[in-house]
Amino acid sequence: MPGGRSGSGAELYVVGVDVGSTAVKCHVYDRAAAVRGSSCRKVESLYPRPGWVELDPEALWSQFVGVIKEAVQAAGLHMRQVAALGISTQRSTFITWHKRTGKPFHNFISWQDLRSAELVNSWNRSLLLKVIHVIFTVLHFFTGNDRYLAPSFLTFSTQQTSTQLSWVFKNIPEADEAAKENNCCFGTVDTWLLYRLTKGSVFATDYSNASSTGVFEPFTKCWNPTLCNLLSIPMSIYPPVKDTSFNFGSADSEIFGVPIPIMALVADQQSAMFGECCFHPGDVKLTMGTGGFWNVNTGRYLFASSKGLYPLIGWKIGEEVVYLTEGSMSNIGTTIKWAQDINLFTNVDETAKMARSIVDSQGVCFVPGFQISANDPYLCASFMGLKPTTTRNHLVRAILESVAFRNKQLFDVIVKKVRIPLQTVRADGGVSNNGFVMQMTSDLINKKIEKPSNTDMSSLGAAFLAGLASGLWTDKEQLKKLRQIETVFEPQKDMEEYRPAMDTWMQAVKCSLHW
Repeated sequence: MPGGRSGSGAELYVVGVDVGSTAVKCHVYDRAAAVRGSSCRKVESLYPRPGWVELDPEALWSQFVGVIKEAVQAAGLHMRQVAALGISTQRSTFITWHKRTGKPFHNFISWQDLRSAELVNSWNRSLLLKVIHVIFTVLHFFTGNDRYLAPSFLTFSTQQTSTQLSWVFKNIPEADEAAKENNCCFGTVDTWLLYRLTKGSVFATDYSNASSTGVFEPFTKCWNPTLCNLLSIPMSIYPPVKDTSFNFGSADSEIFGVPIPIMALVADQQSAMFGECCFHPGDVKLTMGTGGFWNVNTGRYLFASSKGLYPLIGWKIGEEVVYLTEGSMSNIGTTIKWAQDINLFTNVDETAKMARSIVDSQGVCFVPGFQISANDPYLCASFMGLKPTTTRNHLVRAILESVAFRNKQLFDVIVKKVRIPLQTVRADGGVSNNGFVMQMTSDLINKKIEKPSNTDMSSLGAAFLAGLASGLWTDKEQLKKLRQIETVFEPQKDMEEYRPAMDTWMQAVKCSLHW
């Protein structure tokens, strides 16, 4: 632990910041992992063209610094009492900037951005990709090495950083020119914030954020030169990759008045996994926030990508490397927010009650804009089965049911592909506060689901990782004792009772593909 930081022997605290897609949240934690002070600021996305989603780097920086100052003040503390700062960030959102001047070539390009859709479709239809599939299928057949399995059915998507980066170097001449002169830096949100916090002296990322870009090879733990050559992305742009729980340096004292040690960088889903104390193989985390994410701890074993799932590095702490398998779905919280914006309900807390007030959705189905079963950026979001008797309650129930149905789809893929016995599911994220979605998901997957009292797990995970690096906590066993469970959802209905409604919903999905 950094000695004498308080100047008077006062208690030390750890700050966890979660830079998400819709908000920047900061919590100050004491040794018991109790929240002593908090702050939250909304993240404003920019939509300069249809399908484009960006973030203003200067606005994000201002929000980030602001929430830390506000949370520490709300806790009634001085910055000297902050032993460590842990930063959790949304993944795959990135920026490039000039190495010498620090000036960005463009705004942050969000993981939700669709500007590379044409490039993605072109690659996925290309003869070269078909040749790659054949070569790696043969290699996998003869060697049995799982490392060759993922490229054997490689497909590109708009959510992959690789295709977005390829778009940048094809469409922003300044970035391309700087890259040719080795003057271009690439960074996900964590790298950019670290660079700003240290006034440009530290350029780095961690293994969890790197592996989430799709450009970092989890088998070799290196940036992937083959993929970069394929997409004409220069290798010189990438930051060095460090441990997740690690002393990255200190924030410049001009920013907070004192130098604060930056002791953890971590991607948001991996951070939530750590915050939920999913430390053992088979532990499962379900996050329902802006998007939905299922993560399974696979321990020392790295499962190759299969359709709908992909391998990630959860965290690296010293010699320990923990791998995860992840499946994701977009448009969870965003769909519910949209429903509120068009006045289907006033307060999000009403939605579970509205859904329960009717016996079913009366055949109404809601299809969100993206499905795990078909990586289709042109899928059409839609309501189907509307009738003259349809009410707001039916529409709200249809939206909530679509979340639970997608959870069931993804869980079934995990059970089929991940050869590890699954333990209790632990849920977090704003939508986990919805009792209707949670109970229906528990029924559909026939599993117990635990919900913690504090659902901001990404912030807590970053704090845990920073606290371990600074000595505030000694080990993961101590962290497990700090967990607090608020609610446990147990299966109450048989899956077969939902079968007709889910079959109807899946038919609606098929009608909405390739719009």
